[in-house]
Amino acid sequence: MSTFVNREDINQALETLKKGGLILYPTDTIWGIGCDATNKEAVEKVFTLKGRDKSKSLIILLHSDNQLAGYVQDVPEIAYELIEATNRPLTIVYSKSKNLPENIVAEDGSIGIRIVEHPFCQQLLQRFRKPIISTSANLSGAPSATSFNDIANEIKMGVDYIVKFGQHDKSEGKPSVIMKVDPSGKFEFLRK
Repeated sequence: MSTFVNREDINQALETLKKGGLILYPTDTIWGIGCDATNKEAVEKVFTLKGRDKSKSLIILLHSDNQLAGYVQDVPEIAYELIEATNRPLTIVYSKSKNLPENIVAEDGSIGIRIVEHPFCQQLLQRFRKPIISTSANLSGAPSATSFNDIANEIKMGVDYIVKFGQHDKSEGKPSVIMKVDPSGKFEFLRK
């Protein structure tokens, strides 16, 4: 995949996020539906588009582990070590979130966060300076789309901006590893 990111593509995605809109974008795993994770109304639009049960939490993407303390209460040291050691996309579920709307947080107060290394996501997140929702670009209950061509037209028509970067990439994306880490440092795999 080319790592050249078109500035206009980033600018369009940024403007859409700032206005509370939804974007369809490539991530370090599979294509996702995204919005400003701090905008409760934008998050509601994601649930509506996917037809997703509102009791299910969503994950957020950050561009650096330096941002974790802004959204997680008591980040255990082991989390930084796991992020550093992984060679695959890793989503970590933390026990208690902060500074996020309740509609993206699980009923127990936990939040899933992934630090991305994808070229488009990195630049978008660095410029946006806030977390972005990432949820698979499919209708709830349907299989996850592993490439842009697999995404249902209903999803494509339901977003405000479709990122151009990565649309022609033919490699199939794979979901992230998911681990749960508690403040004491204990961790477990939820998905390998």
